[in-house]
Amino acid sequence: MKELGYLNKFLYKYRGQLVPGILFVIISNLFGVLPAQVVRTTFNLIEENISIYKLFNGFERQQIIYNLFGYSLLLFGITILLLALLRGLFLFFMRQTIILMSRHIEYDLKNEIYQHYQQLSIAFYRRNNTGDLMNRVTEDVSQVRMYLGPAIMYMINIITLSLLVMYAMFSVNTPLAIYCLIPLPILVLSIYYVTTAISSHSREIQQQLSKLSSFVQETFSGIRIIKAYVREADVKQKFAKESENYKSHSMDLVRVQALFFPIMMLLVGMSTIITIYVGGMEVIRGNITTGNIAEFVVYVNQLTFPIISLGWVISLIQRAAASQKRINEFLKTRPEIRSKEEPIGVEPHILQGHIQFKGVSFLYPDTGIWALKELSLEIKPGEFIAIIGRTGSGKTTLASLLMRMYDVTTGDILIDDKLITELNLRHYRDQIGFVPQEVLLFSDTIRNNVSFGLDQSTDKQIEQAAKDAAVYQNIIGFEEGFNTLIGERGVTLSGGQKQRLSIARAIIKKPQLLIFDDCLSAIDTKTEEEILQNLGRIMKGKTSILISHRISTIKNADKIIVLDQGRIIEQGNHQQLIANRKHYFELYHKQLLEEEI
Repeated sequence: MKELGYLNKFLYKYRGQLVPGILFVIISNLFGVLPAQVVRTTFNLIEENISIYKLFNGFERQQIIYNLFGYSLLLFGITILLLALLRGLFLFFMRQTIILMSRHIEYDLKNEIYQHYQQLSIAFYRRNNTGDLMNRVTEDVSQVRMYLGPAIMYMINIITLSLLVMYAMFSVNTPLAIYCLIPLPILVLSIYYVTTAISSHSREIQQQLSKLSSFVQETFSGIRIIKAYVREADVKQKFAKESENYKSHSMDLVRVQALFFPIMMLLVGMSTIITIYVGGMEVIRGNITTGNIAEFVVYVNQLTFPIISLGWVISLIQRAAASQKRINEFLKTRPEIRSKEEPIGVEPHILQGHIQFKGVSFLYPDTGIWALKELSLEIKPGEFIAIIGRTGSGKTTLASLLMRMYDVTTGDILIDDKLITELNLRHYRDQIGFVPQEVLLFSDTIRNNVSFGLDQSTDKQIEQAAKDAAVYQNIIGFEEGFNTLIGERGVTLSGGQKQRLSIARAIIKKPQLLIFDDCLSAIDTKTEEEILQNLGRIMKGKTSILISHRISTIKNADKIIVLDQGRIIEQGNHQQLIANRKHYFELYHKQLLEEEI
């Protein structure tokens, strides 16, 4: 229950529904206990009136007694029916308050988790797979809702009904009540051992479900590769194995639960037998009436539902506790990248594009790889900078640090002579146009994908961005034009079309700083030149950083930075680097030779 304590703030928030719900539970159980007393009175009435009825055998008054007797039974029957209707009404009110409260809390909890996900750093997403993240905000929250709604509702119902029934039993006859409740200690021990097993199996089930969700999500994301390599049978076999593990854990839980219910029914049956035997002895002694035996049988049967449902409720609580523990693990995770809040009334900083790297080194904490080592670099406002180097030389890492997806391990990054950590992240990133190496488009229309970075955009802005990215003609060639729906991750488009849409998404913002991370690799040379010419016009007087493997893409840059193993080994413009006849020169001639071949 310690993990579930996190939810107390929600219970307090919705106390306006929880408190009336508890009152409705109590009132409904009061109407649930009263019929037993009506049954007692009815049985006593029958016992007494049968003797009187036989006494007047052969007399006319026997018919009058019979009629009065019948009307009395009808009255008692109507009373029991009325009490049942009143109980049902308050049960309805109970569900309308507590179950609705659980739905509101489910909504709040999902939003809180999702909002927290948005605040976490990129490093967090490198450490955790997507399927597990999704499972915690869907399946785990659903398990928690079952605790907040049905489990709380039935637990209050069980406690209230049990207390009312036991009070009624002891008020009638204490010895008989004690004998009826003898199986209770055995019940407590059974619950203790069974719930321990339920808790263990519940944790294993949730963990395995996360693995299964992750596997399915990864499979659907990579379905083209699976089909291309004809690995459907292999993937099917792996899925069957993961499903088998989940089924195995679920069956273990079901076996424990299956053992629980027969034990409960056995204990209830023992209580009934004890009630009849001991009650009969008390009737002989004259301590109680036969109506009291009937009353006690009703009480024992009323305890049957709480006892049976107790196992189910405990199972819900245990599963919810296991799920909430998994949720709390992520909610307790603090974002590694934190934004500095700007004072109220202070205008957001307008990015000028003066960038300085001073002795920057960066170590990926998960892999222990030094991506950058003692890197120092200055980019002046309005410069067009190109970065080139072998795979793994640190180009993408440099762009990530500049976007502040990570913080440097050592050294400083200054933006307009201010430490990057001193800037408000939202305002800073809002002025940057970023095109990543791995293009991601959303399952939405082309129009919404292009305008993704803007709160409001006109058709004219969207069309102009598409023209500047040299993708306008492709779009109007589609049957639905800009309203064409893109498949998941842009699966319905070619690689070049996806890259150009991603470029349009960046330049529609009219950013102060533009970062291209090797995003022209799938575009032909002619289209590439058109895009670069358009960028030269759009980014005039603004800072641009272009990362690429192709020298033909970057040769017109104001400054070219050559990286190798996280260090700058050369820098200058194209002519200067060719004249140096070093690494850049060798790379240039290798690419020329590849083009000729």
